[in-house]
Amino acid sequence: MIIFLYGPDSYRSKQKLDEIVQHYKDAKKSGLNLLYMDGGAIDFSDFYDALKVTSMFAEKKLIILKNTFANKKFQEDFGQAVQKLEEMQDVIVVYEPTECDQRLKLFKTLTKACKCQEFVLMDAKHLKLWAQKEFEARGVKVNLDALDLLALYVGNNLWQLGSEVSKLADYKKGGTVRKEDIEMMCRPRIEVDIFKTIDALAQKNKPLALQLIHKHIDSGEAPLYLMSMIAWQFKNLLVVKELAQKGLMYNSIVKKSGLHPFVVKKNYFMCSQFSFDELKNIYRSIFTIDSDIKTGRIEPETALDVLVAKI
Repeated sequence: MIIFLYGPDSYRSKQKLDEIVQHYKDAKKSGLNLLYMDGGAIDFSDFYDALKVTSMFAEKKLIILKNTFANKKFQEDFGQAVQKLEEMQDVIVVYEPTECDQRLKLFKTLTKACKCQEFVLMDAKHLKLWAQKEFEARGVKVNLDALDLLALYVGNNLWQLGSEVSKLADYKKGGTVRKEDIEMMCRPRIEVDIFKTIDALAQKNKPLALQLIHKHIDSGEAPLYLMSMIAWQFKNLLVVKELAQKGLMYNSIVKKSGLHPFVVKKNYFMCSQFSFDELKNIYRSIFTIDSDIKTGRIEPETALDVLVAKI
């Protein structure tokens, strides 16, 4: 039997792998027939020989096979043997915690003939649902506005999100996580390229802004998440700009706005590149485009291009 686990969300695929391994350990107490093998470092004959070795305890083997696609020869040999391997009593987990090339023959064979599960990166909605369940599993409640802010701070990196949830749950110990807790305990994950994008827009360098946005998309960021992050960024710019125009300095803006000092620091210098009216118009455009996305009038990725064109 072959189980194929793959996709760029390595956190959830690792969780699934650990679940399979733990289930096997609970059922097979000897633990002598749990094997980890690297397809990029061995020949297929070595792999197959390990399968043919008879267990002294007559146990089924569980073989975790990584880097199956790393070695072309191994990949070809494994693909030719899939049907035979699928009929065996032993369990083979083909584990690829990355984006797989779906054009490859082996990928097509595995997804057609075997039990498989793909782990895609979550969008903002599913990230918040996931985080909420993780808080609940730790006996902690979380406010919706706190979930919104946490998703913006962390993005779709579940390794970091899981770490933040664990830290916040330990801090609250059975209580309720609030927005203020996120602001105090978590550092925003605002990548340098997002500030580069905003700076490119301020300088009316639309080609560079588009290039940076699509770099995020190519690296796995969901367009809806990018839109929400840009909206959040311009909202903060608007808040900081308004208070700065009133003559408030950095420390006073932090206190008056309620924003995290890190956020104020980044935006305090950035907002000087925009007039207050420009920021208001940009934020209105974002609001309109966001509404168009939610009503299905425009695709999220196209919406980002439209937003850049309007600024």
